[in-house]
Amino acid sequence: MEDKIISPQLVVIESPFKGSDWGETRRNILYVRLCVGDSLKRGEAPWASHIFYTQTGILDDSIPEERQRGIDAGVAWGKSADLRAVYGDFGISKGMEYGIKAAEEIGQEVVFRTLRENMNLDDALKQLDQTPQYIDIGKLLF
Repeated sequence: MEDKIISPQLVVIESPFKGSDWGETRRNILYVRLCVGDSLKRGEAPWASHIFYTQTGILDDSIPEERQRGIDAGVAWGKSADLRAVYGDFGISKGMEYGIKAAEEIGQEVVFRTLRENMNLDDALKQLDQTPQYIDIGKLLF
């Protein structure tokens, strides 16, 4: 008997990124990491373009043209996804609305989720904020 390889659902994560100030943006960055973790725990294969494209050296989210380029690239990748998971603990941003509209235009399933249902979100964010936010390449290679 041949083992079947089970492919997880491809899921685009929609969550806020740009905040009204650095503190809110930082919270949103920590939040999307929790959202990606939640999606992985559900057995999904999540993609959150807003934490990839906004990394130093890729795109500068403070430059409107670069921000839009990142949003458009995320929407393009999102066309391959099985669904969009909209995490709404902190509301729906304009970027999220853009992603939801793009999904609706191609008939892609959109599901709304919150993390507060399953965890103390404030404590989880505080704990993540106190964890070093870097990858030690030396530990990965040796």
